[in-house]
Amino acid sequence: MPHPSGAGPARRHSEPVQKNPDGRTVIDIRGYAPYYFASVNSALSRGASAQYLNEFGIGVTEWRVLSWIATEPGVPASRICEIIALDKGAVSRAINKLDQLGLLIATPSPSDPRRKSLELNEAGWALHDKLLDVALERESRLVEGVAPQDLEVFLKVMRTMRANVDGM
Repeated sequence: MPHPSGAGPARRHSEPVQKNPDGRTVIDIRGYAPYYFASVNSALSRGASAQYLNEFGIGVTEWRVLSWIATEPGVPASRICEIIALDKGAVSRAINKLDQLGLLIATPSPSDPRRKSLELNEAGWALHDKLLDVALERESRLVEGVAPQDLEVFLKVMRTMRANVDGM
């Protein structure tokens, strides 16, 4: 299948497949990009959730939702799902928890009372600011040892791949 840009698939140094002892073709995780995405994300999320729960009483999903509400005040839940790529159930549970903790202002839409615009209240902003410091420190530790120009190339590639996912 041709690459969406028309340039054809990218040349690879390593293939994402190998032969198993029976001679069947199987995934070789050393060259399979989705393995690294999933592996890094799972380990990072698990560690963040444990730290955030211990220090702040919310997990990584609530942090992601809280962070996006801070980024886009007045955002509806449907947009949060779209932007941070979480399912409606996870976003709904996170919003409910943040609301129960007294961190949100939820204003019903005049046209549909079930649809609410979400904003952080002062307590929400206070938690956001504390968590932001921790999240940025975690990111700094994650990219430690990566040259700035390599990080920029990596982020460019990730943005391209993220856009490609939308077209799959």
